[in-house]
Amino acid sequence: MPRLQRPGGGREQQDPAEGLQYVHTHTHTHTHPHTHTHTHTHTHTHTHTHTHTHTHTHTHTHTHTPSAVHNCVLSSPQRPPCGPRSFWSRCWCLRAIPWCWPATPPQACPPPYTFWMNSAMIPIPQDRRVSMGLNGDLYFSNVLAKDAHTDYSCNARFLFTHTIQQKNPFSLKVQSGRRIPESMPTFLSPSGSESSKMVLRGQQLLLECIAAGLPTPSIKWFKKGGDLPAQKVKFENHNKTLKIVSVSEEDAGEYVCLANNHVGGIRHNIHVQVKGAPYWLDKPTNLVLAPDENGRLVCRASGNPRPQVQWLVNGEPVESSLPNPSREMMGDTIIFRSVQIGSSAVYQCNASNQHGYLLANAFVSVLDMAPRILGPKSQLIKVIENNRTFLDCPFFGSPLPDLRWFKNGQGSGLDGGHYRVYINGTLEIKRARTEDEGTYTCVASNIMGTVENQVILEVKEPTRIVRGLEHQSAFRGSTARFDCKVKSDPSLPVTVSWLKDDSPLSLGWRLRRDEESLSIPNVNEGDQGVYTCTAQSEIDQDVSSARLTVLEEVSFNPSVSSALPPDRPDPPMDLDLSDLAVRSVRLTWIPGNDHNSVITQFLVQYEEDRWEPGSWQNLTSYPGDLNSVILQLSPFINYQFRVIAINSVGQSAPSHPSPRYKTSGAPPDAIPSGLQGWGTKKNNMEISWEPLLNVERNGPNLHYQLWWRRKDTGEAWSNVTTTGSKHVVHDTDTYVPYEIRIQALNDHGAGPTSNVATGYSGEDKPTDAPTNLRVSNVDSTSVTIHWNPVDPSSVMGEFKEYRLYYWREASLLKGLRVSQEKMTRGFYSIAQRPSAVLGGLVPFSHYRMLMVVANRGHEGPPSNTVEVRTKEGVPDAPKYFEIVKRALDTIHLQWDKPLEPNGVLIGYQLKYHTVNGSKLGPYRLETFPPNITQYTMRLPDRATRYKFFLSALTQVGAGEAFTGEFPRSANEAYSKDQVDIATQGWFIGLMCAIALIILILLIVCFIKRSRGGKYPVRDKKDLALDPVDQKEDGSFDYHSDEDNKPLQGSQASLDGPPKESDDSLVDYGEGGDGQFNEDGSFIGQYTVKKDSKDETEGNESSEATSPVNAIYSLA
Repeated sequence: MPRLQRPGGGREQQDPAEGLQYVHTHTHTHTHPHTHTHTHTHTHTHTHTHTHTHTHTHTHTHTHTPSAVHNCVLSSPQRPPCGPRSFWSRCWCLRAIPWCWPATPPQACPPPYTFWMNSAMIPIPQDRRVSMGLNGDLYFSNVLAKDAHTDYSCNARFLFTHTIQQKNPFSLKVQSGRRIPESMPTFLSPSGSESSKMVLRGQQLLLECIAAGLPTPSIKWFKKGGDLPAQKVKFENHNKTLKIVSVSEEDAGEYVCLANNHVGGIRHNIHVQVKGAPYWLDKPTNLVLAPDENGRLVCRASGNPRPQVQWLVNGEPVESSLPNPSREMMGDTIIFRSVQIGSSAVYQCNASNQHGYLLANAFVSVLDMAPRILGPKSQLIKVIENNRTFLDCPFFGSPLPDLRWFKNGQGSGLDGGHYRVYINGTLEIKRARTEDEGTYTCVASNIMGTVENQVILEVKEPTRIVRGLEHQSAFRGSTARFDCKVKSDPSLPVTVSWLKDDSPLSLGWRLRRDEESLSIPNVNEGDQGVYTCTAQSEIDQDVSSARLTVLEEVSFNPSVSSALPPDRPDPPMDLDLSDLAVRSVRLTWIPGNDHNSVITQFLVQYEEDRWEPGSWQNLTSYPGDLNSVILQLSPFINYQFRVIAINSVGQSAPSHPSPRYKTSGAPPDAIPSGLQGWGTKKNNMEISWEPLLNVERNGPNLHYQLWWRRKDTGEAWSNVTTTGSKHVVHDTDTYVPYEIRIQALNDHGAGPTSNVATGYSGEDKPTDAPTNLRVSNVDSTSVTIHWNPVDPSSVMGEFKEYRLYYWREASLLKGLRVSQEKMTRGFYSIAQRPSAVLGGLVPFSHYRMLMVVANRGHEGPPSNTVEVRTKEGVPDAPKYFEIVKRALDTIHLQWDKPLEPNGVLIGYQLKYHTVNGSKLGPYRLETFPPNITQYTMRLPDRATRYKFFLSALTQVGAGEAFTGEFPRSANEAYSKDQVDIATQGWFIGLMCAIALIILILLIVCFIKRSRGGKYPVRDKKDLALDPVDQKEDGSFDYHSDEDNKPLQGSQASLDGPPKESDDSLVDYGEGGDGQFNEDGSFIGQYTVKKDSKDETEGNESSEATSPVNAIYSLA
């Protein structure tokens, strides 16, 4: 028993569990038609019971005494122990060190699926720090306190038996201890700095790197000598696993795994070798020969290592078979020369290496037979005009007969142009026309005889529905009408039939049909659906469909809502596949509810699980009246379909997917596009092309056969087979033309060959320089250049241009610094005496220039250097131009000299116009010497706008003008020097006077309003009455000590008691019983009228507000 030291202790401790007996019992209960019992007893220190219900019952009890349990303490970061696998079951670890629990699943075929769980059957969480390796071990890049558990359990699930075996749980205790320093990454798996991996072609490649360190390292992957194939590589397990699903030879190489944290980094190199079982390049096919004919069988396969090819004849190796003088073995090819009757045999080709084998049979038949026509005699073929047409003439004979076609028994054979004859005897007419009608004769002949057959061709006009059905909606009880007008060939009888929802339409007593229409009177809900008109002749048909939607009448009862608004349709349902063929399948579905908007289109999408699983692609679309279509498919695709309905509102949700349908493989149909050849070095040519799309592969093991040869020498073709998209031809001459062509192949055969393209090997530097570079017609901004051309053979590549380099050496003005940056200009010319105009030069400057010849990748030596002095030109605009107002009638103009004078400045000129709207008036002109850059002028009219134009002058003339306007707008302040009117004394005094007048007016208005104040009657009622004094005239005086005070609720008068109303009815009323307006309305407030005797009269009135008082209150 080993002794391990705990942290902080100096003495050895024995495991306290040593020598104890442990019991671990597993009980499984299953129900099955037959019952059997197994008892297995495990002896441990604890008991676990697991109960599962299945179809049979068994109990396992195992008894054993496990090896001693260890208390393992790691005190420094190091590679954790993962073996021997049964050694560890309990461990104390310091925080932040790496650790690993071993899995060691039982051996089985196929291997079990391994996973880690705790006792609660919850998976152990995995992340960048904690992860499971490919071998099932559970790795901790650094242990944290949260990793302390007593129930780490490894489980192995066996796929075929549907059972799970659980390993004894592991216990991990984490001690915080002293602080662990940060550490560089180290690899937990794999070990060392290098490893190797071998994988078979087409299999899955898995590379793994798991690193320890603090903080947790990050993992990155690279491939030496190239990039990782992004379309094939997937990263799993938090970048710790690199996965390539289907490996090919191009995936071989050295892969680098890099682990980094901020402390440092470490790398591991993995050398990947890709081996492969054999696969066909040229598979032998049956061969029919006539006596004394020659032929060959080819059996060509590839693989890694290169497969050995063995030929057998009638099941025996060729070497041990009877000798045949007409047969010659040449490696993977058997050549037959002058074969004779009786030498027919079955040949087998076996291509094998250590990883697999291929076996193919080929029947070699030696026959002597006159030609025979295998098809019907004098067949009548009717076709539709402008359609592609095929006339068949199947034949057989030995030797292989020569077949030719003739029309109407005269003329030469038909081939080329409008016609094409295939090797199987079929004649193709690319586009049948009326003049192609007639009798076609095919003649097959060999040395044994001649035979012929006739095919009569008639070209008919197509059957068309010229006015088809249209989608429509009709209210219940109305009449619906569908039009179906047909035009066809007069010699072909046409039958028009009607369908409703893809079923024959029963007309009954209600529906009416004539030659060109269908009427549906008194429409009801049962009439809703898709109606189809089919016009069919014996050779073609045309179909038109439309949907009838029945709407409810709009109700005029407000409690009844109108028809629901249209909405997106429901998804189609019940997708079904039928009529399964090699490259087609019929897809049928049930349309969903269209929600009051006719379905106009169905979109069919597909998904395949080989190249882009889970990605849905558009396949095709169909009219909304169809729900059963034939889909054209590609070979070697495992299809799944779904349908989307579309109406005027939008698309429905996708339907549920259909069952999968896998098409069989076939040779490629497509030709790789973009074939080109161009040299990357002077002695090579890189041939590249666009690889086929995944759906164009048509079968497994797609590769390309590439041919090339010198175009100018007529040498033999060279070829290579590759799976990539480029190939480099080495050791070529410099820039010579090559003919190249390509063909795609897979395990099912070869596809069509491309047309011959022309490529070129690499270019070299041109050897000659243009000579006698010179200039003429020197102007201020342009010159004409001339040169002598080079010999075309010295270009050493594809001539691109003569390239002129020129730069501004200096300005002819002293003290003006210029940029000497080199500029280029290209001139394409193949003339014997080339010349060109170079523009864009700066006037009054000193230039230098030289010329080289350039091909696509290189430049030749330079020509002689030429110096040019451009003439003086007009200057640029002044650097800036400012207009500043200094006084009410004076402005100040200021500017600076141009950045490029383009000559010797002799002064400036200033033109200014009056502006009236958008029109300019007559101008005035001022001139200034070159040392003057400012000017002050008095405005003739301060209310007028002016526009200024300032230009610099040389001897050549005036340059570009700098423009400005004054004033720039009606309310704009022109400069900081302008006088502010708000600070003038007269303006301040005027504003104060206006403010005083306004204040006086407000006080007067306030007084007027106070004198017209009144009080409500309800307030008056609350006042105590004075002693009643009866006057001599019989009136009463309600008088109190407060008679001269304002009434409650009214404002105090400034100059006496309030004045009563001047209403005319009061002056002439009877006894003052009440107060009325002139229109007789009662004034609902008490008013007081005072005369010289201070008499007061009044009556009670209602509490309504008086209109007169309202007017006073406004005053």
